[in-house]
Parts: sequence; C-alpha cells; structure tokens
Amino acid sequence: MKKILITLVAGLLLTACTEGLLDLKNPNLLTTDTYWETKDDVMSAFAATYSLLRDVNGGYWGVRGVELTNGRGDDFFIRNDVKDLYQFSTFTNAPDNGVVTNIFNNCYRGIFRCNQILENIAEIPMSEEERAQLIAEAKFLRGLNYFHLVINFGDVPVRLQTPQSQEEYYAAKSPAEEVWQQVFQDFSEAKAGLPLEYPAEWTGRATRGAALGYLGKAYLYHEDWDKAEAAFSELMQAPYQYDLTADYADNFTAERENNEESVFEIQVQDVGGTNPWDVGSSNEALGVTTAQEFAPAEVAGWFEAYPTDKIFNAFQEEKTPGGDFDKRMYVTLVWDYPGAMYYNRPFSEFKSEFGFQSRFRKYQNWQNDNEGRFISNINERALRFADILLMYAEAVTMQGKPQEAYEPVNRIRQRAGLSVLPAGFGEAQMMAEIQQQRMLEFCREGLRFYDLRRWGLLQEEIMSSDKVGRQFLNVQKHAWFPIPQAELDNNPEMEQNPNW
Repeated sequence: MKKILITLVAGLLLTACTEGLLDLKNPNLLTTDTYWETKDDVMSAFAATYSLLRDVNGGYWGVRGVELTNGRGDDFFIRNDVKDLYQFSTFTNAPDNGVVTNIFNNCYRGIFRCNQILENIAEIPMSEEERAQLIAEAKFLRGLNYFHLVINFGDVPVRLQTPQSQEEYYAAKSPAEEVWQQVFQDFSEAKAGLPLEYPAEWTGRATRGAALGYLGKAYLYHEDWDKAEAAFSELMQAPYQYDLTADYADNFTAERENNEESVFEIQVQDVGGTNPWDVGSSNEALGVTTAQEFAPAEVAGWFEAYPTDKIFNAFQEEKTPGGDFDKRMYVTLVWDYPGAMYYNRPFSEFKSEFGFQSRFRKYQNWQNDNEGRFISNINERALRFADILLMYAEAVTMQGKPQEAYEPVNRIRQRAGLSVLPAGFGEAQMMAEIQQQRMLEFCREGLRFYDLRRWGLLQEEIMSSDKVGRQFLNVQKHAWFPIPQAELDNNPEMEQNPNW
C-alpha cells in the first residue's frame, strides 16, 4: 500500500503535555501520563513522526521543503510570489525567514517524537523482537532529522531526551562534528535492528537498506570516503535487491511507486480531507501541493518555480549515439520541441512569464488536463539507488580508484541512452563526469546545492548560471542557513551562525 494506514490523531496530540509547556490542562486531551499504554499508541506515534516528513510547511519533502532544498541551486528559480521563498532562492534571506524557521522547527518536532518513543517503549507490552525493531526505526527517523539539520545549519543542539522543564528547553549548539557522530550512531544502530522489508501493508517504513543508504550518504558528506564506499558496496550486494528501473520516468509517477530503485520513499496519498494546508486536523489532505505550485497558470498552477536555462543547456551537451537528447531530459523538462505535450495541450500554448525555455515535467501530473485538485499523490523518492551508485563512484574516485567508478557511472549513462565512457579516465576526469551526471540525474530532487557545496563549487557554478539573485551570493554566508531568529529570541543559550 502507498501509505502507512494508521490514524494520526492520537500521535499528533502527543505534544499536548510537553512540547508547549502548557499550564492549562484540557481534560479532553491525551497526555504523556495516559497515552503510552499499548503498541497501537506507539504505532500512532510513528505515524505522526512520519507525517512530519511531508508536512506542507515544514516537512523536508512537503512543498516548502522541496522548494527550500532545490531553491538555492543553479538549476532552479523561484519567483517572487512568496517573499520567504524568493529571498532564500536569491540569497537575500534573513534569520527571520519563515520557511527556514519551519524546517528547523519541524526537524526538532521529529526528534522530540522519536525521543518520546524511545523513552516510553520499554514499558509497552510487546515482544522483545518487536521492541528492538521499533527502537531501530525511531533511531532512523531521529538520525534523518539530525542529518537534515547538520547539512543545512551546521552546529545545532543535540537533544537525546525530551525536556522535562522550561530550563531544559534552552540548549546550546553542539559542534557540527558532534551532530555528525550522532547521525552515524543513529543510522548504524537503525541498520542493525531494521528488517530488510515489510509486509505490503507497511510499505514506506524505514528498512535496513534505507538506514545503510543514509549511513553511507552521511559518511560521504563527512568525507569519510572509505566508510562511504563500504556502506554503498554492501547495499549493492545480496541480500539487498535494489536496482535501476529500466525506464527513468518510473521514478516520478504514481503508477511505479516503491519500485526496485526506491531505497526510501515519502508516502503520500490522494485521500484525507480537502485542504492540504490544514496540517494536523481532520481536514488535512494526505497529498502534497508541490505539483500545483510548479504548474503553469494555464492549468490551474501557481507557476512558483522554473528550471534555469543552465540546466536546459546542460542536458544538451551530450546526445545519444543516435543524435537524440538524453532520455532524462524528456522526463525532467518540457520545452518547445516538435510534438511536445504538457497537460494534454501543445507546449507552445504556454507562455513563459520569466523567459526561461523550459518547465518542470518531473513529479508533475502533466498527463492530466490540469493540477486543479490542489493535491498530488505522487510519492517523493527520498533516496534512489541511482544516488547510491553515483555516491559509490564518488567515494572510490576520491580514494584514487577512478577505474572502480566506471561500472556504476556507465549504468547511469546507459539508462539515459548515452554511450559508455572511454577507458583511461583519471581522478579529475571521473569526478567531472560524476558531477555532470549528478546534475542531470537529480534535477528537482533537492541535491544540487549540497553537491556544489561539498565540491567547493558554489561560487563558480552559481555565478556562471542564469540564476536570478546570483549577484547576492556570499558563499561564506549563504553556504549555511542562519539559526532562526525566533530560536535566538526564545533560547538564551543559542548563538547565531557565523557571517549572519
């Protein structure tokens, strides 16, 4: 099934006692003193924690999270309709930016809920095998939230217990290295306790492969090349059975969700209420609004985001042996080529308000007549096996073994319809090829800015693009988000990030 079908209401009320430190008691609300009694309580808590990942305002794969992770790249433009979005996309944001604040807070909500599970699960009646697996799952989700915090903010507080007093809420930042070590520990312990797979009704929960994949990714971002190589190498062998889909497009449709390429996937569903912005209530829709945000006005979209001409041109730098464009270009973008259709009408009928030559097709319901239903039910693929292959290639290349990168890189190239690489690539040539393939493979998947920062190429690549606002980029400042102003105002122990 597409979604973990658990009632969210009880889990969403877990914060009633502690998160807000409320003095007033509502007898109609559950509290932590009365909530943790059965396994169903634990499962509802997990459902509430998973739901944060697609939260419309603060979820990492909700619409604002997708805009945040993509918006600073050289391949992405966000128009000036929503001030906070436009500001971080054009490097003019300040610490009071609402989108950045929501992402920061949402990560800590996820961590809070994971800590609640870990603190209360020991007393819940269940088998020890079940308990160990659920502890591992909570650690995966906690590690994932800390991973998102450290790659966006750097130094942040590490909280491993739920605060019991107002004073305990005031935590100072931990050095980024301490955060990384917690990420490694959480993903490692999750990998040791999670199953390879679940019954169909639990599709979407974190697996052993997801924990191993994110562990390797964390090692790669930390430049622990040998550890990253080992993690990815393990994931590429039995008992794991991940593979590339034959058709690249299968990764971005509702029909082929949770396929062989998906290592971790955010489950959304075209059910629930009618309001995708009404988070946490009975009227909340379980889809996401991203497709409508990116769609043109002519098909009931809000035309918030566009691909830059830089990515449009990058797709055309190398053609297939038959002279056609890279297959991924047709899946990722749509432009005015002969026969181009978009929402069941010729692409030539759409106007470009900002002069860009293409629009996003990836993750759009572009085979429908419009996006007028507000919500989309296409799952966001959080971690794909294609990413594992290219990260493995990077890890071995950075250790002076570019010859070991040929096989995974060629697998990516051949699916795109490109020819295999010629022999004899050294480290520099192979890294350049990996960088190019990552740009094309993961456009609109929220990886580009972080890749450029890892490679030390933010200044060079953004300034050489047609990205609106590139002139405001200050790499020393904008490589990391500021600590939200609200956190500084409320927490006397918190300090602002450098250069902010």
